[in-house]
Amino acid sequence: MVEVVAALIWDESRFLICRRPAGKARGGLYEFAGGKVEPGETPAQALVRECCEELAITLAVGDVFMEVTHDYPDLTVHLTLYHASIAEGTPQALEHSDLRWITPEEIPLYDFCPADEAILRRLRTASGL
Repeated sequence: MVEVVAALIWDESRFLICRRPAGKARGGLYEFAGGKVEPGETPAQALVRECCEELAITLAVGDVFMEVTHDYPDLTVHLTLYHASIAEGTPQALEHSDLRWITPEEIPLYDFCPADEAILRRLRTASGL
């Protein structure tokens, strides 16, 4: 099982999503910023590192929003989504093909990675949708 961490970054009523590049597994699908936890890292350290590498931002990591385990055909991921805020910088698409700030109401307009579906349902429910 692969340990993956991701950030739920809000800007008022909108949260950040990132589109995977075409050449990667699940290319073209949207996801939350983040990535794999490397040996010797805590999940929070991994999330800070990944967001620095992928978005050129410094992240302040908060509490866990939700955890999900998902079986893809090629791997199983244990995804932990953290509440997070940008401590420094403006997100840049260094490794993604697109970045978007969306509201929970706009979730159905985007195709997300299957591992994110339960999280997206919870975000929509929490928003009264």
